[in-house]
Amino acid sequence: MEGETNVKLKLFWSGLAALVLAAPGFGAEQPAAAASGNVHWILLAAAFAMAIASGLCGLAQGKAVAAACEGMGRNPGAASAIRGIALLGLVLIESLALYTLVVCFILLFAKS
Repeated sequence: MEGETNVKLKLFWSGLAALVLAAPGFGAEQPAAAASGNVHWILLAAAFAMAIASGLCGLAQGKAVAAACEGMGRNPGAASAIRGIALLGLVLIESLALYTLVVCFILLFAKS
């Protein structure tokens, strides 16, 4: 219990330190010519979003397939039901990556 509190306290203080150290950068004024420089941040944000979504989708799909295989191994009579539900779950997991890809394309090609 005490170890968990220490971890939460460390996370809180490190997050607070990151915000305090980043505050001057957020408040700095940028020249008008730097407005086109925001495209680089959008590219970076889109790349990170897609990387995180793809990685987590891969982990979730691996866990879902492992659980489905284990369930079919334990109860072969329910294999067809487990297979159908696992396939539906995999489709829904993959849709997260596709929705993220669509949002990334919208961010990249939006006229703002």
